[in-house]
Amino acid sequence: MTHAAGPASLVLSASIARRYYLDGRSKLEIAEEFGLSRFKVARLIEAARSSGLVRIEIGHKGRIDVDLSARVQARFGLAHAVVVDTTEDTDESVRKHLGQVAAELLAELVGPDDVLGVAWSRSVGAMARALPRLAAVPVVQLTGAIRMPDGDEGSIDIVRDVARAAGGPAYVFYAPFTLPDAATAATLRNQREVALTFGQLPKVTKAVVGIGAWAPGQSTLYDTAREHERRQLRRLGVCAEISGVFLSAEGEAVRTELTERMIGIDAEQMRTIPEVIAISYGTAKVTAVLAALRSGLIEGLVTHRPLAQALLDAP
Repeated sequence: MTHAAGPASLVLSASIARRYYLDGRSKLEIAEEFGLSRFKVARLIEAARSSGLVRIEIGHKGRIDVDLSARVQARFGLAHAVVVDTTEDTDESVRKHLGQVAAELLAELVGPDDVLGVAWSRSVGAMARALPRLAAVPVVQLTGAIRMPDGDEGSIDIVRDVARAAGGPAYVFYAPFTLPDAATAATLRNQREVALTFGQLPKVTKAVVGIGAWAPGQSTLYDTAREHERRQLRRLGVCAEISGVFLSAEGEAVRTELTERMIGIDAEQMRTIPEVIAISYGTAKVTAVLAALRSGLIEGLVTHRPLAQALLDAP
């Protein structure tokens, strides 16, 4: 039968814990001060932890939830996971916050020997606008252009924004993301600018992409696809896309008729990039982000607290 510690024992434990955790004193120094053995001090410190008298929290007063970031990183075996502590419900506000943090992460990760790949997405565009000065590296466009009716930047604008921050050469091409038919897409892939840019893909060491869910309002590709293509991809089990790479819920790449009509990086090319960082937000995308994590195509994730928690709560 265990008994609750008396007041004297409680105060002694608290005093020893304060010396050890807050004052940085060694167990030997504490033992000499209180006239106890070093082993008795060690037992009291451990008892203070196990009883809840001492609680250790890892915290950071800022935009990043460091604890949640570490849990997502460990759970999904990522090289990098950064969770922004924001619950704003407007997409524009969330994109801005994620873009700023993703820009800081990229500035931290990119070195002079890297070649940086950039795909089109609204969140990647927000990152491009927030970038500080990067190491002088080449920047490679990964996907064709989607010009949005609301005036959002296209892929070429984003690549040029990133290249300006880097001060290195920009490999860009003027071609839409999707073409009316596979033959036209094949012809465009052989055009000099496109071929030159895609010839750089084996050199890309780091890339930034977005994740879309195959649902209305959750993927620009979905919203611009034809209705029969949307249905066809759903029948094939597609639930997500990473820069035009379609994924099943299990994370397997799905090649479709639409794939043949696209100008962009494919799954095999993406898999050879050592570090792909994805930016994603919104709990509606939890299944899509899980698919991306299962695919093995991404090594890093920048997201916000609601989606991070939903990922951890998923079976």
